[in-house]
Amino acid sequence: MSAEPPQTTVHPTNRSTSATIPPIILRHLTAVIGELGVDLGPALAHVGLDEAVLGSADLRVSYRQGSEVVRRTLRLTGDDHLGLRVGGRQHPTAWGLIGFALMAADTLGDAVRTGVRFQNLSGAMVVWSVGQGDAGFTLWADLPDPAVDPGVGAFLAQEAFASVVAVTRLVLGDEFRPRQVEFAFPAPPDTAPFADLFRCPVHFSAPRNGFVFPAAWVRTEMPARDPVTFSSTLELLDGQMASRRSRQDLLEVLEVSIAQSLPTVPSFAEQARKHAAGERTLRRRLAECGTTYEALADGVRRERVEQLLRQPDLTLTDIARRVGFSDVRVLRRAIRRWHDMTPLQLRGTVLDQEG
Repeated sequence: MSAEPPQTTVHPTNRSTSATIPPIILRHLTAVIGELGVDLGPALAHVGLDEAVLGSADLRVSYRQGSEVVRRTLRLTGDDHLGLRVGGRQHPTAWGLIGFALMAADTLGDAVRTGVRFQNLSGAMVVWSVGQGDAGFTLWADLPDPAVDPGVGAFLAQEAFASVVAVTRLVLGDEFRPRQVEFAFPAPPDTAPFADLFRCPVHFSAPRNGFVFPAAWVRTEMPARDPVTFSSTLELLDGQMASRRSRQDLLEVLEVSIAQSLPTVPSFAEQARKHAAGERTLRRRLAECGTTYEALADGVRRERVEQLLRQPDLTLTDIARRVGFSDVRVLRRAIRRWHDMTPLQLRGTVLDQEG
């Protein structure tokens, strides 16, 4: 498979690491972990969630929250194939309205393109794109944050492609198999589960995560295809995307405002006045995005700390002052809460990634 597709046929909507997404992956992760006898409660609580909250259809979580839960779960289980387990149990209805759109599409190729188009509504934690490369019709899965923990990155790539193959087999039949699959992460000690699931050549340490569809399958008609249902469902999804863009714009505007103001974080009242909104209205709009002003400020500070740690000449006192922490002790507690490590350990990690 070529490292880059010469022509990208579908461009995904840009996603920041603070984007709010349905917690579909976390719901399936909770179920899988429960079957293994592991309590995911502490990992969820660490990011302000619990299993009861995950059951809400209106809940949205941030990429940061999802990544942190996955990281802690991997540490609890030590399972190199956890992403395969989580992705392999998914089904179209778990994706809500998008699932119905996929089933009503004319062909498998149309269904894949539709999924990529509306990916920000599906709960995906990778950035999907479709291209026609040397190997054929390829679905690419890139990470929104290249500096994500390697274990989390491997999990997300596994979950992404395992969900694609699982859903396709549920809809078109168990005989479906990709032409080939490539992962950007190194091969784990045991690669047999990958071969068992995908039933095709699987390669590791590739330039990108790529899933190649056989041409004949791309043209296969969907059993439940219905042009009227497909068209009306797309209209509804377009409406949801427009609403989501409005909410995401609000988050990005506030994050930029906070970042530009550091080391001082503007008060919530100041932000409401600046954006010509009442405090109650602004708080309600943030709640609809699944977040709070305090969480946004915390996320901006976290990203700024990670950036500053990449500068070896800066002391911890310098960094604490630049992000608005009263002293180094507050900085240490924040880094422990964010990463479960000391500032020196985190600095070593980010410098290794930079290198």
